[in-house]
Amino acid sequence: MAEARFSQDEFMCPVCLDLLKDPVTIQCGHSYCKSCITDHWNQEDQKRVYSCPQCRQTFSPRPALAKNTMLAEVVEKLKKTKLPADCDAGAGDVQCDVCTGRKYKAVKSCLMCQESYCQTHFDHHEEFHSRKPHKVTEATGRLQEMICQKHDKLLEVFCRTDQKCICVLCTMDEHKNHNTVSAAAQRTEKQHQLKETQKTFQQKIQQREKDLQQLREAVKSHKVSLEKKKSFIISGLLSFSPTEAHCDCDVCLTALCTDSSGRQ
Repeated sequence: MAEARFSQDEFMCPVCLDLLKDPVTIQCGHSYCKSCITDHWNQEDQKRVYSCPQCRQTFSPRPALAKNTMLAEVVEKLKKTKLPADCDAGAGDVQCDVCTGRKYKAVKSCLMCQESYCQTHFDHHEEFHSRKPHKVTEATGRLQEMICQKHDKLLEVFCRTDQKCICVLCTMDEHKNHNTVSAAAQRTEKQHQLKETQKTFQQKIQQREKDLQQLREAVKSHKVSLEKKKSFIISGLLSFSPTEAHCDCDVCLTALCTDSSGRQ
């Protein structure tokens, strides 16, 4: 897996960070997409001195560009091979903004470049900006919502007065003298408040469950008590016999009848 990944990285254009398209190799040995190096050299036409974007070696006059046929064949084969680290973007996934043709699933979004990257292009992005790392986040399709539409800056300040996220430049005009903190500080505070709220609700739920259990035990105990009383009464009635309480004489039977009916 590591070898496959390394091999494909070797055939990425240093300018567009994508697989080489119509690859050409210049005199210093570095390879580029033909359109990428052509655009780069077009910008240097006035100087009449042409440089390599990687090693900065200069050439004069402007070198002729010839397609590297062998490199082109290798790239075509690599295009048909999907990297284990990357996967196609599906429904609901954030797509890599740099991929051409097959779109891979983005794993990170750069808040400063305002682009999302698959693993391969993110690695190139980090390498290119290694001296001054950019602010990145998990891949999101809401990058525009994180940028100030007025100043095109990152919304990294929270205005407590207006209860909204703003950029640094906003604090100098319409939000001047407002109560502001960093968005990170506000997020930390909100997370703490949320944890406290969750803790309170959890305690209330536990107390309700405890009260419910006590009620269930009380009902169960009451039912057991009723069953015992019911059993005792039934047992007493069954053990009672009129023939044992009275003799068989006509007088006793008459008296028993009288007691039962309430009439002579």
